[in-house]
Amino acid sequence: MDIVLKYFSDFTDTQLQQMQQLEALYKDWNEKINVISRKDIDSLYERHVLHSLAIAALCTFDNGAQVVDIGTGGGFPGIPLAIMFPEVEFLLSDSIGKKIKVVQGVADAIGLKNVTAMHSRVEEIKGRTFDFAVSRAVAPLGDLWRWVNPMLRKGQKSEELPNGLICLKGGDLAEEIKQSGLKPTAWSVHDIFPEPSFETKYVVYVKK
Repeated sequence: MDIVLKYFSDFTDTQLQQMQQLEALYKDWNEKINVISRKDIDSLYERHVLHSLAIAALCTFDNGAQVVDIGTGGGFPGIPLAIMFPEVEFLLSDSIGKKIKVVQGVADAIGLKNVTAMHSRVEEIKGRTFDFAVSRAVAPLGDLWRWVNPMLRKGQKSEELPNGLICLKGGDLAEEIKQSGLKPTAWSVHDIFPEPSFETKYVVYVKK
């Protein structure tokens, strides 16, 4: 938890309490349903929570904004972002039911009222529109954009960025970006949080 507090200090008591509960909850759930690799669970706050919050460091969602987390897995980046932005509505979707069970369990345990967990492939989310889509290492950029573009609405529900897709990516992105045919903006996570584990991690943004 100290690593999160190194970069974010303006939590309310509720937010602080929610953040502090994550480690024990994920360790408990991981014993039953393996959603986080064994080597990563001990670095939960750095590799999962802080990594997710790289999005929050770049983009402050407006109150009332609606955000969908595509392929949320165990709840990243959605759960840390939902803690950070309690007045923003988050839909966390994943095609694997047991992962959504973990997301729901964690959200319920820490009292997150702004999270809906949905067992669904992104293509199956019908009749909903969102201001932003977020994602972490789920699919190539071109595929992500093809899935989320129809459900994103134009506008700007953030001080810093117009509505769009914000995803966390790793490695050499040149080929992936070229194949996508998109012109995204990319920021180095290591520039935001200079920790060794983020040296090859990026936040990639595509405007709606």
